[in-house]
Order: sequence, then C-alpha cells, then structure tokens
Amino acid sequence: MIKLLKHMKKKEWIMAGICMALVLGQVYFELTMPDYMSDLTVMVQTPGFAQSEIWGVGLRMLGCALATMALTIIGGWFSAQVAAGFSYSIRSELFEKISNFSKEEMDRFSVPSLVIRTTNDIRQVQMLLAMGLQILVKAPVMAIWAVIKIVGKSWELSLVTAICVIVLISAMLTVLFILLPRFKRVQKLTDDINRIARENLNGIGVVHAFNAERFQEKKFKDVNDSLTKIQLFNQHAFAFLSPVMALAMSGLSLAIFWLGANLIENIAMLDVAGRLGLFGDVVVFGTYATYVVQHCGINGE
Repeated sequence: MIKLLKHMKKKEWIMAGICMALVLGQVYFELTMPDYMSDLTVMVQTPGFAQSEIWGVGLRMLGCALATMALTIIGGWFSAQVAAGFSYSIRSELFEKISNFSKEEMDRFSVPSLVIRTTNDIRQVQMLLAMGLQILVKAPVMAIWAVIKIVGKSWELSLVTAICVIVLISAMLTVLFILLPRFKRVQKLTDDINRIARENLNGIGVVHAFNAERFQEKKFKDVNDSLTKIQLFNQHAFAFLSPVMALAMSGLSLAIFWLGANLIENIAMLDVAGRLGLFGDVVVFGTYATYVVQHCGINGE
C-alpha cells in the first residue's frame, strides 16, 4: 500500500492533508463535549448558578456537536475525492501496464487474475483509502487523546480501563491471526471462480456439443462451495467481535460507575463540593474511557 501511495498526485496529497486536519478538528470538538457535560452536571447539582449560565454551557455543547457534524461532512467529501482520484490513476496505470504484457507474462499471471486485479482489487484499495482518511486516522488519534485526558484523574479507574482495552485487543488479534491465511485463500478462490466462468462462456459451444453442462456445473459448484464456506467462517469470526465489543463497553461503564460510586462514598458527606467534583470526574472519565475502547475496537477491525 505504501508503494501505491507514491502514485498519488500533488492535488490529492493536499486534499488528504486537509482531510486529516478536519479529522483532528472532529476529535477536538468530540472530546471537548464531556468537559462541558461535567460542568453542566456540577452546575445543576450546585445551588446558586443562574439559568443563563446553564444555557450557555448547553449552547456550547450544541455548537461542538454542530461543528463536529460540519467537519465530518466536509472531511467525507475530501476523502471521497482523494480515493476516487487515486483509484482512477492506479486503474489507468495498471491497465496500461497489463496491455504491454507479453504472451508469456499473460500466461504466468492468468487472465482471470489480471481482470480481478484491475477491477475488484482497485475498488478495495479505494475503499481502504476513503475509510483510512476518516476512521483509521480518527480512531488512534481519538484513543490516544482520550487516554491523555483520563490519565491522572484516578488510578483505579485507569486500571479498569487498561484491563478492558487489553482484553479487547487480545480478542481482536486472535481473530486476525486466524483469519489472515483464509483471506489469502479467498483471493485465490475468487480467481478460480472467474477463470471457470470465463472458460464456460468462451467455450459454451464446445460444452453444448459434448453435453458437458453437468461437468462444468460441478466444476463451478466445487469452487463456489469452498469460497462460501471460507467466507461464512470469516464473517462469523467478525460477527464474534461485535458482542465482545458491546460486552467490553457495557462492562467498562458498569465498572467505572460502580467503582466511582465507592470512591464518592468514601468522601465525607459534609464535603459537598468534593463529592460533586468527583461525580463530574467519574461522568467524564466514563465518556472518555468509552471513547478509548470504542476506537481501539474500530482500529482493530
């Protein structure tokens, strides 16, 4: 993929840089909202705050949400432009390269494989680049930034978050280790299906002449069944990650608020300001910790 990026034009690099800057803006506004939420929680529970002050914090939260939405839309437009332009260039160069192949090179790579390389594979690269400029850039930045914000607030809550992240990443790495060899097998079987389909279409007259329809059907069915079984296994393995992710996020939220309640309980009842301050910190910590787990999960997927 790094070698392919060398084919990006200057205009596409500029748009990619703008897209990354917009993603950083999204992260900033998203991580600012929990701080406002903490302030709002303290204001509501503490007597003496004017309603106008509460409205002011609420409007700032609304402004952050609108700014995030605007940056997401603009960033999506830029990422689509970059991905489409990049795939256009790669597809054109690859087609020209294949057109100059000799007969020996054609036989070595096979026509079905080359067809897939110039169509489906380019589309996959385009999707990866479009997602990469949005999700794959945003996820690690969001996770690291959120970790920086929560470190130092409470070592007990930080320890719970770290354990949850370790368990989640371990599950993802295990699934990835199992599936990587199968992805390579899927690529080969896709080439085989394309090859058999082309053979049947090109030689349809001969197939009918020798009454070989059942032979061709069985030939196609064997490869199709193998591909279906592998893809089902892959999708089932990916589906396993969804409940693991949901369990990790729900379990983490439960653990943070349970532990936070115990920490608040240890503060003297007369220290109202201290209890409210810690309650606000727990609420913010829970939000940031959820961001960490969620975007570690996105990164793993």
